Amino acid sequence: MNKKEKKSEIIDGFTIKYHANGETIWSKGKIVEGQPEGHWEWYRIDGTLKRSGHFACGEPIGEWITYDDKGKPYKVTNKK
Repeated sequence: MNKKEKKSEIIDGFTIKYHANGETIWSKGKIVEGQPEGHWEWYRIDGTLKRSGHFACGEPIGEWITYDDKGKPYKVTNKK
């Protein structure tokens, strides 16, 4: 099976990428000059939030949170 590019679109300035099914959101955030910027979120195939964090100039910064399969935070990582 070939790995194909995820479906994506830009809505209200947010780049939204979808899981392989083309329906469930995989990630959502803003791209500025080709780099992720600001708050981003990633989702599981069932639509529950998996991870969130912030970027500055394409680099992860601050508090990043990983969520359990019920959407509750279970791990927090601080990026410099």
